[in-house]
Amino acid sequence: MNTAKYDLVIIGAGVAGLSAAGYGARANLKVLVIELGGSGGQAQNIVSLENYPGVYPAISGYEFIENMKKQAISFGAEINNTEVLSLDKKNDVFVLKTSTQEITATSLLLATGSSPRKLDCPGEIEFAGRGVSYCATCDGPFFKNKKILVVGGGDSACDEATFLSTISDNVTVIHRRSEFRAQKAVAQRVLDNPKINVKFNTVVSQIQGNNKVESVILKNTITGTQEEISVDGVFIFVGAKPRTELMPFIKHDDEGYIITDENMATDIPGLFCAGDVRSKTFRQVVTAASDGAIAAHSAEKYILSLKNKAYN
Repeated sequence: MNTAKYDLVIIGAGVAGLSAAGYGARANLKVLVIELGGSGGQAQNIVSLENYPGVYPAISGYEFIENMKKQAISFGAEINNTEVLSLDKKNDVFVLKTSTQEITATSLLLATGSSPRKLDCPGEIEFAGRGVSYCATCDGPFFKNKKILVVGGGDSACDEATFLSTISDNVTVIHRRSEFRAQKAVAQRVLDNPKINVKFNTVVSQIQGNNKVESVILKNTITGTQEEISVDGVFIFVGAKPRTELMPFIKHDDEGYIITDENMATDIPGLFCAGDVRSKTFRQVVTAASDGAIAAHSAEKYILSLKNKAYN
C-alpha cells in the first residue's frame, strides 16, 4: 500500500469542504479532499440557489458545486473519490487508510455534512424508493401530475414543495407545528401557492400501499383525529443527522453535532470541523462556505505553529 502525505486532508466535498480546499490551496498548503460519493452534498440538490451573496441570477446547486470544485482544483487542491476506512492520530500526524493507500496529514478537516432524518413511521422503510423520497430534485420528475405529500416545515421542505408544485398541481405540505420554521420569504411562497395545500399540526402515522405508495394516514397533533388521504409520493424533509461515524468520540451536542470554537477547532489539536456536521444555529450554503474558509485559515495557523512560525 502506497503512502501520500498532505498538509491538510478534508473529508467531504460539499460546500464547506470545497471552500476549505480553495482557501487551503491558495495558502500554499498541500490539500486533499476525500469524498466517497459525488461532490456537493445536499447543496447539489438545490434547484435554484437564490440567496448566496453575489450569485445573481440564481443558478442550480449542481452548477454552483461544479464551479467550486473547478476553482479549488485550479488553486492546486486534489480530489479523491474514495472511502476512508480508518482514521487515527499518531503523535502530531493524522493517519487515514483507504482501500488503496495510507494517507498522512498534519491537519484534518471533517466536512462530512449530514443525512436526512427519518420519520420512523410504519411504511417509511418499506416504501423507500417506491414512493418515499428524501430528494425532490432527484425523484420529483417521476411524480409528474400525481398526488404528492411533503413532510416538514423548514427551508428544505418549503423549497422542495415549491419545486414539486411545478411538476404537479396536487401538492400537500404537512408540518407538526402551528407555523413553518422556514425563513419568512421561503414559507410565504408556499402559503401563497395555489397548487399547495398546507396542513399544520399534522404528522404521518403510517404510509400505505402494495408495491408502491398509495395513501398515508395523517394525525392531527391537537385533536388526535386521523384521516387517510390518497398520495403517490411522500417527500420527507424533517431535518438531518450529522455524519460523525468516522470519529464518534469527538465532543458533540445533544443532537450529535460536533462542537467547535469560532476557529472551527475541535477538542483534538489539528482537527477542525465545518459545515452541516458542526453544532451551530444557522445552516445555509453561505455559512458552510464561511466555515470552510475559517477552518482552512485555522489549519494553516496550526501547521505554522508546529513549525514555530505562528502568527496572529
